[in-house]
Amino acid sequence: MRYEELTIEGRNAVIEAFRAGKPIDKIFILDGCQDGPIATIKREARKGDTIIKFVDKERLDQMSETGHHQGVIAYAAAYEYAEVEDILALAKEKNEDPFILILDNIEDPHNLGAIIRTANLAGAHGVIIPKNRAVGLTATVARTSAGALNYTPVAKVTNLVKTMESLKKQGLWFVCADMGGTSMYQLNLKGPIGLVIGSEGEGVGRLVKENCDFIASIPMKGNIDSLNASVACGVMAYEIVRQRLS
Repeated sequence: MRYEELTIEGRNAVIEAFRAGKPIDKIFILDGCQDGPIATIKREARKGDTIIKFVDKERLDQMSETGHHQGVIAYAAAYEYAEVEDILALAKEKNEDPFILILDNIEDPHNLGAIIRTANLAGAHGVIIPKNRAVGLTATVARTSAGALNYTPVAKVTNLVKTMESLKKQGLWFVCADMGGTSMYQLNLKGPIGLVIGSEGEGVGRLVKENCDFIASIPMKGNIDSLNASVACGVMAYEIVRQRLS
């Protein structure tokens, strides 16, 4: 397994980290803050070996990576990246066809965090990101995921194309979101599936796109020509959910 140190900022994100059983080494709380969420955080911290420190707002502002600490910053022991096999095992454990999100060229941590949140709510079994030219699991990602990062496995791989080829041998097929594709409403998106999402600027890389079985587009009626990457992911993920439930 590979590990990446993780700073967790924001009340909901910290509460969810505790509830998910993530080991928290140390927590910094705004001195004098006594509201409900902070009381919950202090109670959870005292259940374990977490060190609690009360500091002033200036100190929290200096420590913050996101600028939105909401009076609390926690330092987790580490974030453990999953393996692709862990994601498949989760699908098998739930007796469901695998549903995996594959992200190519996503460099905005807010987009990654929002996609992990969508993945969790849509019932996806995990997210795969590349090692290079992509954002990792930063404090901003953790906060934007609203706690979903604690429940949704994220695997980091060296080569997306090789990973996709391996997953194809295990029965998955891949649909790529792209403006030039067939309307997603005309495609059969059932069964073991990997949903491939690229960045707003570059989209999905050529080699990754060539390894997709289908290219799907989202019908658009407005005056601009593209959706935010995390929104596009949400729209397509829930079309997959709809078809799975029908």
